[in-house]
Amino acid sequence: MNTTRTVRQVLRAKPTIEGAGVRLKRVFGYPASPRFDPFLMMDDFHGYRPADYILGFPWHPHRGIETITYVLHGEVEHGDSMGNQGVIRAGDVQWMTAGSGIVHQEMPKGQPDGLMWGFQLWANLPAAQKMMEPRYRDVSSQQIPLVTLEGGVAVRVICGEVHGVRGPVRDIITDPEYLDVQIPAGGTWTHRVPRGYTAFAYAIAGEGRFDPGQDSAIGAEMLALYGDGDELTVAAGEPGVRFLLISGQPIGEPVAWRGPIVMNTEQELRLAFEEYQNGTFLKHRRPLA
Repeated sequence: MNTTRTVRQVLRAKPTIEGAGVRLKRVFGYPASPRFDPFLMMDDFHGYRPADYILGFPWHPHRGIETITYVLHGEVEHGDSMGNQGVIRAGDVQWMTAGSGIVHQEMPKGQPDGLMWGFQLWANLPAAQKMMEPRYRDVSSQQIPLVTLEGGVAVRVICGEVHGVRGPVRDIITDPEYLDVQIPAGGTWTHRVPRGYTAFAYAIAGEGRFDPGQDSAIGAEMLALYGDGDELTVAAGEPGVRFLLISGQPIGEPVAWRGPIVMNTEQELRLAFEEYQNGTFLKHRRPLA
C-alpha cells in the first residue's frame, strides 16, 4: 500500500548577498543542509534592477559538489579556468560537476526590461566521487521535454521521469529528480518518489497545498520539505501554482564545508584551500566536454 508524504517543514526564502554583491533569496543552506541531504543549498536570484545582480559571481573555486543552474528569464554568461565559456539562456540548465576542482565565474544579464530570474542548487558528491574529473552538462530549453497531463498539469522534466518521459540529465550519482511543475487553479497532481529519498518543493508562483492534510497554502518563495513515503500530492489554489520539485538519494556522510568547497573532513578542506593558494588546485587540465 502506498503512503503519502506529508510536509515536515515549511521554510521561507530569506534575502542575502552573495558573489560581488548579488542580491538574492537563500531558500536553504548551512546549517539546514543536513535535513536536505544530498542537497546543500538553493538560491533564488530574481529581480528587475541590474544593480542587484550585474556584478555577478566573479572567479571562484569549487570542489566536491555539483552546481545546478536553471534560468527562467535573462542570461548567465559563464567561463572557467580551462578556457570554456558560454551562455545559459532562458529555459536552459547547466549541471556542473566540480569534482576535483574547477575555477569559474557566472555573470547574470537581465532581459531588456531588466528582469533576471534563475535558481542555483548545490548537490553534494559522495566521498568516492569528490575528486572525479570535472564536467559540464549544458542543456538547452529545447532539450527539456514538457509533459502535459490530465487536468492541464504541465511538467518540464529536467532530470528524472514523469509518465515514461525522462529528462535529458541522466546518470547522476545521487539519482536526483528536478521538475518544473505547473498546476492550474483547482487542479491536483500526484507523483511517486522513491522511499527513503529526500524531497522538497519550492513554490515560485501562485499557491497550493503540498499535502492533503495541510492547513494553509504555501505560496511563492516558500519551500515544503517532505517526510518519507511513496508519493506526494499537490493541490493548486485559486491562482494555480508553479513549483520546482527536487528529490535525491541521501549520501549520509560527514560534511566539511567552507564557502564554495565541500569535503568530508576538515583536513581535506584545509588541503583544498592550501592547493588553491599555491596553484595546485586544478587536477584535470584538459578542456571540459
